[in-house]
Amino acid sequence: MSQEENCTHNCETCGADCPSRDSAPESFLEQPHELSSVKKVIGVVSGKGGVGKSMVTSMLAVLLSRRGYHTGVLDADVTGPSIPKAFGIHQRAQGVENAILPCKTKTGLDIMSVNLLLEEETDPVVWRGPVIAGMVKQFWTDVIWQDVDFLFVDMPPGTGDVPLTVFQSLPVDGIIVVTSPQELVSMIVAKAVKMANMMHIPVLGLVENMSYVQCPDCGKEIKVFGESHLEEVGKSFGLPVLARLPLNPEIAGWMDGGVIELFEGDWLDNAADQVEKLL
Repeated sequence: MSQEENCTHNCETCGADCPSRDSAPESFLEQPHELSSVKKVIGVVSGKGGVGKSMVTSMLAVLLSRRGYHTGVLDADVTGPSIPKAFGIHQRAQGVENAILPCKTKTGLDIMSVNLLLEEETDPVVWRGPVIAGMVKQFWTDVIWQDVDFLFVDMPPGTGDVPLTVFQSLPVDGIIVVTSPQELVSMIVAKAVKMANMMHIPVLGLVENMSYVQCPDCGKEIKVFGESHLEEVGKSFGLPVLARLPLNPEIAGWMDGGVIELFEGDWLDNAADQVEKLL
């Protein structure tokens, strides 16, 4: 029987010397630090900015931590880092020989962000795309993520250099797409989902932020941005809508006050369930 007939189409487990090996796709995955141990990597993405992606990332990390898992957040939004502020972290990350240690939150989550390396947290990061992408790689290769069950990656919006770098360089086990109810968002969500499909990254589902405002007197849900079309978008891609978050000043207060670990609410419980199933 010829080599072609015996081919398993997996060059990593095959010792045969054949022409197909030369054309096998090259892996761009980067190795984590030798002292790191990360079980699952979850990307949180959005097609556009300002939809609450960092908020969802922070809340999911807190929820999984409350369930007894060790969670961490890699802040890949280098030019617009907001994760440290959400957790009230203002100190600088510490370096050891050939490695960087993530900062710990009050309840024990691991956090790494460019803001933890700057002299002043308000200093702008004025770098070109390749340099930013290189920094994100270093957050994976040079940081010691010790015994982390779920590492959430807060990505910048869009489908540019950094999301591409994360998808190619990190072993992403799944992504969650965060969006808002406006009609235009349907097209933007489709772009994000299609990019994930092109990179062969599973999409766990969709999360809609700013879905409604709840009347404090009667409890009625008011659709400030009109009726959502996210169900239709999700159905077209075979994806579930995992959560709908309200426009709620309390959530903004937890984020702005650096106390997101104190948030109360079950809005993201279903999304956390989907993440937990990956273990």
